[in-house]
Amino acid sequence: MALLHRAELRPSKLELLVPWLPGRSWFAGEAGAEVTRVAAYRFDDPAGEVGVETLLVRAGDGPVLQVPLTYRGAPLDGADHFFVGLVEHSVLGRRWVYDACGDPVYPPLLAAAVLADAGQAEEYFEVDGKREVRPASMTLTGSRTGRPVPAGPVSAAPAPAGPVDGGVAVVRVGDVELAVVRRPVPADVPAAGGLTGAWPGQDEPVLLAHAR
Repeated sequence: MALLHRAELRPSKLELLVPWLPGRSWFAGEAGAEVTRVAAYRFDDPAGEVGVETLLVRAGDGPVLQVPLTYRGAPLDGADHFFVGLVEHSVLGRRWVYDACGDPVYPPLLAAAVLADAGQAEEYFEVDGKREVRPASMTLTGSRTGRPVPAGPVSAAPAPAGPVDGGVAVVRVGDVELAVVRRPVPADVPAAGGLTGAWPGQDEPVLLAHAR
């Protein structure tokens, strides 16, 4: 489960993406345009130290873009290439935001979702000592391949990642290579396993990631 805080972020996550997205090779949309949120999902960091959230956004009237992010309380060594920016969180303080495809926390969580249908983290607020669950903004469906979910190795430095075929980034954990679809559209799920998602207004599931 992911504990959320009723907090103010400066800049907001979407404001942070406005200047960052146009510099990506997979970007599509109007550079400098307002970035709007379409949907989002989270994974749980087993250590409870890193926030792991994937935003589905649009820049202006452009197509839906998938942007996995990690939020850290300190800089990640060797990850300058994946650095998105800094935000000030009114509860947690300064947070370093990274493209999750370059953060070693992310690949094992994605592998569990793709290969074992581990699903997304339930999000909740603490209100007067009670949990108040926030409804998910989208559904996720992974494959149940029966293949063991690799626990590693994931190097201490960011796992190798980079744009491939324009709209795909590749991450690796153990012997599994995963493709993160940056501009997700409806597509068949590969036999090796995949992760699809749907949200209000997008009834036909889109392919978010798959094993290669």
